[in-house]
Amino acid sequence: MASAFFGLSSVELEPGARNAVDVCLGIRPRERVALIADQASRGVAASLEAALDKAGASVEGVLVEDVASRPLDGPPPAVLAALERADAGILCVQPRQGELRARMAIVAAVERRGIRYAHMVGVTPEIMRQGMRADYRLVDRLSERLCERMRGARSLRVETPEGTAFTATFDPALAWIKTSGLISRRYWSNLPAGEVFTTPATVDGVFVCNATVGDYFGAKYGDLSSTPLTLRIAGARLQDASCARHDLEQEFWAYCHTDEHSDRVGELAFGTNLALDRMIGILLQDEKFPGVHVAFGDPYGNQTGATWKSCTHVDVLTRNCDVWIDDEQVIIGGRYRLDLLGLA
Repeated sequence: MASAFFGLSSVELEPGARNAVDVCLGIRPRERVALIADQASRGVAASLEAALDKAGASVEGVLVEDVASRPLDGPPPAVLAALERADAGILCVQPRQGELRARMAIVAAVERRGIRYAHMVGVTPEIMRQGMRADYRLVDRLSERLCERMRGARSLRVETPEGTAFTATFDPALAWIKTSGLISRRYWSNLPAGEVFTTPATVDGVFVCNATVGDYFGAKYGDLSSTPLTLRIAGARLQDASCARHDLEQEFWAYCHTDEHSDRVGELAFGTNLALDRMIGILLQDEKFPGVHVAFGDPYGNQTGATWKSCTHVDVLTRNCDVWIDDEQVIIGGRYRLDLLGLA
């Protein structure tokens, strides 16, 4: 075994790491892999490095704190250089406030080069033991069935017992994208994976975020089950935000008015990771939980085909979704009706 840049691997994290390397990224012997991690994620990075070594890959490790100060104000040159030399890349870090632009620049470099890439922002040992142990071939089949259904759908309706009630319509010119964990040169993916998304044409109604908020909000404010954030949306634009935590309410509102499109619903997504049975308060995994969520800001136009951009992107999640595609209910209380999707 080659010397370990990130340290000793934990046995309990090895199954999830092997899934990431062998199944999701499909790493082959002698491929060059850039493994970028921060100090807080070093233990997870060590497990990934060990799996890469077993796969016969050539690993270039970069510890973010060795090459730049935090929070990052841009992509560190050493990170970009490693990705330029790589056949595949993994970013394994904890999010910091103000670093979204740096991460977007890293993703832009990956997309320009067309390398296989796993985006593991917020990954923890718990996630490696749960979401990263999913059967990603089954997740891929579910994701593909949803893409097929949504390409011809007229509308989507989402309700929850806690007050979420909204409808969405779609532009057939914009693509439905699956990030099901089977990564290709065309589509990078978050890991753990299990998501199907597009940029919606319209979203109207109420979204009650009683789970996790994205970007740095999750780490700062935690799970919102006891202090939900209620969002009113019309024409796919945020109209009002209210929360018993006025600091969160004000900060979220300000974030969603950073630029002209920060208040716009740039993403509507299904979570499709069937291995998950509960939310854990970490967006990276929770957004893959069966249900539907939205995000305000950048629409990932390089993938969906949306022509507008934003320098912000923040997901909001809700629990216990009931979901109808047109008039057919496909999710009941956060559980897919797999029979209707030909997977039972």
